[in-house]
Amino acid sequence: MKPKNTICLWFNKDAQDAARFYAATFPDSKVTAVHEAPSDFPSGKKGDVLTVDFTVLGIPCLGLNGGPAFRHTEAFSFQIATENQEETDRYWNAIVGNGGTESACGWCKDRWGLSWQITPRTLTEALAAGGGEAKRAFEAMMTMTKIDVAAIDAARRG
Repeated sequence: MKPKNTICLWFNKDAQDAARFYAATFPDSKVTAVHEAPSDFPSGKKGDVLTVDFTVLGIPCLGLNGGPAFRHTEAFSFQIATENQEETDRYWNAIVGNGGTESACGWCKDRWGLSWQITPRTLTEALAAGGGEAKRAFEAMMTMTKIDVAAIDAARRG
């Protein structure tokens, strides 16, 4: 049964490539359907891939090959909670190493311009704790590109 709420992500012509990459990178992720255009449309022809149904970590998504008119921005991102440095590195390196770019404070972009926050749970737990622990962890995070779990843990302890 199709979910009642689905995230629609606009791509130029490569929704299927992006969906395949996400399915290969993240657990509980898969491409579930590919739909071709029934006729010509402003940015494509009959038979071109129009939409791709997929999931990212269980979140239902629809990739729409809508053309070059709209681009992804940091106003939307996937936040991926990681358990340790190994998992943080694995996802970060997969995204950045596949044509993506690094940003700051655990953010990166994939090669399609979609933003990702690769966020170790220790960081979100520190921020939720409040007080000095949150301040120290936050200040440590502000100096980072990819999050360093050991440095966050050290900042938490003071």
